Amino acid sequence: MPQETVQSGFTRYQIFIIALLACLQFTVVLDFMVLSPLGAILLKELSISTAQFGLVVSAYAFSAGASGLLAAGFADKFDRKKLLMFFYTGFVIGTLLCGLAPNYISLLLARIVTGIFGGVIGSISFAIITDIFPLQFRGRVMGFVQLAFAMSQVIGIPLGLYLANEYNWHAPFLFIVALSVIIGIIIFLYLRPITGHLKLRTEASPFKHVFHIFSTPQYLRAFAATTLLATGGFMLMPFGSAFGVHNLGISLEQLPLLYMITGICMLVFSPMIGVLSDKIGKFKMFIIGSVITAIMTVIYCNLGVTPLWIILILNVLLFVGITGRMISASALMTAVPEAQDRGAFMGINSSIQQIAGGIASLLAGLIVSETSTGYIENYPTLGYVVVVALLLTIKLMYNIHRYVTAKVARETIVR
Repeated sequence: MPQETVQSGFTRYQIFIIALLACLQFTVVLDFMVLSPLGAILLKELSISTAQFGLVVSAYAFSAGASGLLAAGFADKFDRKKLLMFFYTGFVIGTLLCGLAPNYISLLLARIVTGIFGGVIGSISFAIITDIFPLQFRGRVMGFVQLAFAMSQVIGIPLGLYLANEYNWHAPFLFIVALSVIIGIIIFLYLRPITGHLKLRTEASPFKHVFHIFSTPQYLRAFAATTLLATGGFMLMPFGSAFGVHNLGISLEQLPLLYMITGICMLVFSPMIGVLSDKIGKFKMFIIGSVITAIMTVIYCNLGVTPLWIILILNVLLFVGITGRMISASALMTAVPEAQDRGAFMGINSSIQQIAGGIASLLAGLIVSETSTGYIENYPTLGYVVVVALLLTIKLMYNIHRYVTAKVARETIVR
């Protein structure tokens, strides 16, 4: 592909990379997010408790975290394209097993397999972004790649709910498999090898490499921030659809509309947030997103039966805040590791995020409970726990911001 720069400031191949990673993330995010809106269906169809459903959600997270830790030592020792193809193939197989699962236990095991492979894909994608794009453009790139979340809501989740209502809860997973196979073929045929990091690697063993990551103070501070980021982000997700249906009065038929309209709004807001984070500063964007998220969480979690138009407005504002945090935090985190540590750092960081998210999902399942009518109790308490995590994360991200600012200044002087 030609390397000329187009009007956006990116080369045509870079634009292809952004689009490819966004589509890749779409399938991975949809695979994870589709469980939440399916929650109301699965609780009934599989006759399981909220704690058991929380375990299904967290099983993916825990297995993803474990595999990420095991793979971290090898992440900087291989061509990133080959690593991506290996884990994406495993992800497709795991999702196929979810689509064929006949009962709760087999679904739980299938989620573990999916998590082992799918949980590492995000860290490989972020390492690719860091390899290819300079820091001053990463907010913009993250904004476009994070469109995967919006796309999953506009197209994926409504379609998944439609398929689940028309056929059964297996259908959304089979749809993801079909789409993932197409994307996998495109990766195989058109993504170029990414091997620049191999020239910088040390001869240390994978275990020594991981030990080095865990013994580096600035990396540990980043991991602490990621832990709280995940805690705040994962707690509300597992029971969002059940809360909407049984507490807010949304019908199962209205759920796809809620997700679709929210997603359409985020298709507009995500690129804007990415550009804004590059202009005003990623940490400032993170603070703005955190404040919006905290306010909307308190309001949303204390609602009773509410008109759909009000829920739509609040849901959009909540996701604007969440997206602002995600894009700015992701862009900041890519600047923390040294070039030779990127793959390992991203892998471990993703693992910590997944494990923290799994713990958060389990805690959420213990905090809330479902009555015989389906009503979700203690959701306001869950919201207050999330707000505390949000506020604590701001302090940790400030430390990351200071480190990255000083690091960029040093690198500028050297050049």
